Amino acid sequence: MSVNVDKIKLLPLTKRKLVASSSPWRQTFRSLRKNRAALAGLIVLVFVILLCVIGPLFTSTTGHRVVASLINKPPSASHWLGTDNVGRDVLARLLQGGRISIMVGVLSMLSAVIVGTVIGILAGYYGGWVDHLVTRLADIFLALPGIPILIIFGAILSDLKVPADYRIYLVIILISLISWPTLALLIRGQILSFKERAFMLAAETLGLSSRRKMYHLFLNVTPTIVVIATLTVAKAILSETVLSFLGLGVIPPTPSWGNMLTSANSLIDFRMRPWLWIPPGVAIFITVVSINVVGEGLRDALDPRLKGR
Repeated sequence: MSVNVDKIKLLPLTKRKLVASSSPWRQTFRSLRKNRAALAGLIVLVFVILLCVIGPLFTSTTGHRVVASLINKPPSASHWLGTDNVGRDVLARLLQGGRISIMVGVLSMLSAVIVGTVIGILAGYYGGWVDHLVTRLADIFLALPGIPILIIFGAILSDLKVPADYRIYLVIILISLISWPTLALLIRGQILSFKERAFMLAAETLGLSSRRKMYHLFLNVTPTIVVIATLTVAKAILSETVLSFLGLGVIPPTPSWGNMLTSANSLIDFRMRPWLWIPPGVAIFITVVSINVVGEGLRDALDPRLKGR
């Protein structure tokens, strides 16, 4: 049977280049742009981060200095969010505290993601005693109540009188220890599934090294890692807030959104001076909601099964 080549419709060269150059991440970004809620959450989150990073450079210099004449002053033109119980500018401390809280969330996420990803890939790829050891260890960590464990270790740090500068990094390590098992078990489950796929059978046939095969498996579980990492940041910020609110996390004079909320412990401050605790509470709420909305948007964009593709 002869084929009329003239009747074959071919894509123009420019369109073929566009299709060929459309990477999965570019497609994900296009899908994310169509999700208005996720896009709005991303804009708000970027604005909050930029405000906390750049804002302290332009705010009042009374964020750290104790000024007796400015104790518990309400919001005014010179101090937009008022001053606290030792005369420090609340807005300056809010932005400085945002740096600390977001830093704790991001560094905790990075530590948990690195540990969870490596352990999950090793457990799923090698199986056997490695898999049993990892799953039992993860089950032990998941069986422990997260917040009470953090409170216990925070109390130990307080008894040991650990300096505030080092305490931040110890809090990051503690939050990472209770965050990695969930990601490790998810990665392990996906690796076990991907090991039976055609591309892994082809890699086995070609005789690729274990390192190359694990690298290809890592590329396939990247969407899950991105989504879980996003949600882990929000969880870490909330964990730091709880610890600092109880006086067991980041302690003054180092500001954080959590230890700024301790003003709500006093009935007088709670009723008569709302400018002390409402701003950090609103900042935590907006940041965590934005991160969760972006995480949901990434999940929808990275998982084609959710859209029937």
